[in-house]
Amino acid sequence: MSAAPRLKEKLKEGGTPLTSVVCTIPSATVTQAIAVCGVDSVIVDLEHGAVDYGSAHAMIAATAGTECAPLVRVAENDEAQVKRALDLGAEGIVFPLIRDAKDAEKAVASLRYPPRGTRGFGPFIAQSRWQSSMPTYQRDIEDKLICCLLIETVEAVDNIEEICAVEGIDILVLAAFDLTTSLGISGQFDHPDFVAAQQTIEKAAFASGIALAGNALAAEQAQTLLQRGYRMVAGFDVLWLRQKSQELQSWTN
Repeated sequence: MSAAPRLKEKLKEGGTPLTSVVCTIPSATVTQAIAVCGVDSVIVDLEHGAVDYGSAHAMIAATAGTECAPLVRVAENDEAQVKRALDLGAEGIVFPLIRDAKDAEKAVASLRYPPRGTRGFGPFIAQSRWQSSMPTYQRDIEDKLICCLLIETVEAVDNIEEICAVEGIDILVLAAFDLTTSLGISGQFDHPDFVAAQQTIEKAAFASGIALAGNALAAEQAQTLLQRGYRMVAGFDVLWLRQKSQELQSWTN
């Protein structure tokens, strides 16, 4: 199986829904078990998870031999954090707390080397992850990296059309938990304010052609999102683990 990144190709192909799992558990074993199931991407979580950079490298490496794209969610839209994650071999970056087009432009630039962007050069580890080399890494990999933006703030909703106009964005994620919290209605997914915000995001994303992703904790939620036109659905490793453990406990009642 080729080691070349493929998620960008899958996004361009269209049609087939894509899947992702947010990995908050610092474990290459867990990541490998998820990747081998055919999941299209994992998101190694450096924002809210218990993952450090050593664990992140092992988790990225654990996707080798599969077509599962190892993405990394950084703690903030920061060039240094992006550079380090990509140099560990990440296929792309998930950016939190995007508020406007300027934030989106900064995110895109951090994935690219000068003169197109601001990334510093040093793919000592990444070259091996992608079976490339130091001299050819930029040519082989740069245009295959994924830029994924989390839409989770009121400001992002207000500026969504301008954000979608920024060139180089591959995926937008409607982060429902965060967005309801930003709206002051945490967890109220049927609240009129959230419903209106969701519709605004969907309209802009669909018009721009940027793939839209959403979180789902059950099959019914996933099907609802896909029927609305979402391209990707995502779940969370630790939430599924807790859910299955609770299910196991119910077997003895």
